[in-house]
Amino acid sequence: MTGYDAIVYDLDGTLVNLDVDWKAVANDVREVYRRANIEPPCDGLWDMLEMATDAGLVTEVESAIAAHEHDGARTSDRLPHADELLEQSVPSGVCSLNCEQACRIALDEHALESAVNAVVGRDTIGTWKPDPEPLLATIRELDAHPQRALFVGDSMRDRRTAKRANVDFEYVGEGPSGV
Repeated sequence: MTGYDAIVYDLDGTLVNLDVDWKAVANDVREVYRRANIEPPCDGLWDMLEMATDAGLVTEVESAIAAHEHDGARTSDRLPHADELLEQSVPSGVCSLNCEQACRIALDEHALESAVNAVVGRDTIGTWKPDPEPLLATIRELDAHPQRALFVGDSMRDRRTAKRANVDFEYVGEGPSGV
């Protein structure tokens, strides 16, 4: 990882494992739609979040997801790349599909906040991965250039985000996980 001016990490699955039952989160989001007398547009959690704008349910859906993420951040498990983060000699950031507050809670729980100079979550700038803007915003906050930054993540979505932002990418572990 030498040779970069900044390193950006995904959070969940890279630095920590959030203790979140994503099926329960999807069920709670479906319930938000049902309470509003709107048929959920699909079963996928992130698709339901994306469709929430058209349904006028962004605040409620975001709240339902964030509540689970906050709790899961408090009881998350620290992963080996967290130690690597603490050893970095260049500015480091977090760019996550999780909400910003959950990222900050997890970083605090695992004493990583002092090693992170920027945090961009799903709700920080109004768009989320795989859109490149969250990653680019994180890199800008680190006062670096995309061509001199590295993004470390665990998913195909992370890799797609890096490719769209023209940022070097490295998988944590053996390769892609779920989302």
